[in-house]
Parts: sequence; structure tokens; C-alpha cells
Amino acid sequence: MKDQYQRDVDYIRISVTDRCNYRCQYCLPREGAERTDHSDVMTYEEIIRLVKAATAAGITRVKITGGEPLVRKGVCGLIQNLRRIPGIESVTMTTNGALLRRFMPELAASGVSGINISLDTMDQEKYRRITRRGDFSEVWEGIRKTIIAGIPVKVNCIPMPGFNDDELVDMAALAWKYPITVRFVEMMPVGMGKQYKAVTQDEIKKILEAQFGYMEPVKEAAGNGPAVYYQFPEFRGKVGFISPLSRKFCRSCNRIRVLADGTLKLCLNYEGHMNLKQEMRSGIDDQELEKLLKDCIYMKPKCHDFPSRSWPATEDGANVFGKGDTVEERVKNMIREPRFMAQIGG
Repeated sequence: MKDQYQRDVDYIRISVTDRCNYRCQYCLPREGAERTDHSDVMTYEEIIRLVKAATAAGITRVKITGGEPLVRKGVCGLIQNLRRIPGIESVTMTTNGALLRRFMPELAASGVSGINISLDTMDQEKYRRITRRGDFSEVWEGIRKTIIAGIPVKVNCIPMPGFNDDELVDMAALAWKYPITVRFVEMMPVGMGKQYKAVTQDEIKKILEAQFGYMEPVKEAAGNGPAVYYQFPEFRGKVGFISPLSRKFCRSCNRIRVLADGTLKLCLNYEGHMNLKQEMRSGIDDQELEKLLKDCIYMKPKCHDFPSRSWPATEDGANVFGKGDTVEERVKNMIREPRFMAQIGG
């Protein structure tokens, strides 16, 4: 499936819940955010139906996200069922890692293709401060068990000036000691993240090369999305960068997102105005769902335009487009995403 700018779109991120057991400072307010009512969250049957239609539209890779996906009962069974869908090549999951230790037997049995773990610091006090309630030792034990289980691991770290930018070498060194990938993610100006300054790829690369030597670019594909990867001599794993601000990757963007309530997002920086759950519950058949997905994917925006425009175009940022409007009308008038990152699956 190609969009209007001839990009191959083969990757979907699906949020199974907007609930999270953490309150990370760049992600959620201390008191949390308004939760989607249980009746408005997509059922697992609806997610499976959606993914089957998506494969017909060219999707081959699925990422399960939250909130924190492991707080939703039965998510390991969902992963197992998604892996069985013809045409799906991989099903991965992003997690904060707090529940990995508990769910590792089920995750290993599910056939999950890989697990991404958010980890911004290895300092217990800092970890508690940034997550407001997390325990680093629990997360590290979960990472250790994931490695032992033979499940590919990616550790995602968001560097923040004055907080954890003194740990970049230590974080990267995890890929020297263990067969994992450590990725440095630029802070994105979405939700609470607008309060923080991003540390750029060039800044991090300079620090790491001063410590470890030349970073050799990895040519073969090493992930689902826009990350670029490097190899240091004698490292067991790789180091990667996700740099939407300093290395704008929109030209090769291959992803769409679906929120827990069924809202389709064609770009992280724009609010969605097509609710696939509502369309399914209104009675559309599988062929109509496939066509709807294809029509929406075709209208994927050219780029995120993160820093360059003001928020949002309407008085309250609400969805002002009705069910009767065409796909083109609903997509072309998209406004900036007003939700917190935990509510949109990252």
C-alpha cells in the first residue's frame, strides 16, 4: 500500500489501553489523565478484525502499545492470535517494563517478535523521580528475563538536559555488555513533552564516539520504523537513534497508529478524525473496512511539521468533523494532537 506521496505503509501501532501504572513526567500529569471508558475501548475481537483488514491493505508488522499494554488482561493471548494472522510478519510490544518479570512466561509463549522497553536512567533515585512511582530494580529484572528468554530487546532512552544526559555513555554500554539495541529518542513536543528540550542525535553521537570510537552505520534493516542504527567495535548489540526533529524522517515514514478507542492516527502530530471502532460497530463489512483503511492511508500527511505551526486550529481542539464527511474532508483538515503521549500510544 502506497500513500499519495508514494511511501510504502506497512506498519501499524495499536494501543490496547490508555491506562498506565506510571506517571512519567514528560508523558502524564501527576494525577494522570481522563481515561477512556471501558465500553469505548476496542475489544480484542475488533483489534483482530482490524488487523486482518489491515493486512489486505498492505500492513505486515504490528506494534502493541498502551498506555502500558501489560495492565490490560489477556494482552499476551492477543499477541498470540495476531501472530497467527496470514500476512503478519511480526508482532512486537512497547512497555515500561514494570510487569515484564511477571508476564515473561506468557509473553515467551505468545511468540512475540520483540519487546521495546522504555528506560531513561539506571539510577534508582532518578528513575523514581521521572516515573513518579517506578522501581528500577523491577524493570531491570524484567529486561534480564527477556534477554534470557531469547526475545529481541530494544531499550528506548529519552535524553533530557540536566537530568540524564550524563548517563549516555552508560546507557550505550548496555549494548556492549548485552545482545540488545539501545536507542536514543529525541524528546517530541507532544503533550507534556513540550516542556522539555530535545538532545539531538549529533550531540549524542559526538559523546559516544569520543568514548567508544567510530560508529559504523548498519545497512540492513534492524527495526519496523524510522530508527537508524550503528555498530561499535566489540559491542554485542547496536546503538540506534530516533530523531524526528534533527533528522526529520517523514519522507520514509511507513506507519499508522490506532488509539485504544479506535481512532486512526496517520501522523503522531495530528489528531485523528476517523474512528475505526465506531465504523465496525456501525455494521460495515470487511471489504468496506479494508477500503476505508486504504483510503485513509492514501491521505497520510506529507510531514509532521513539529516545531513550525501553532496549536490547534479550533477553539477547543475538538473533533469538528462529522460522520458524514468524506475521508478526504476528515483527513485534510487535521489539527495538532491535543492528547498526552500515554493516550496515543507513542
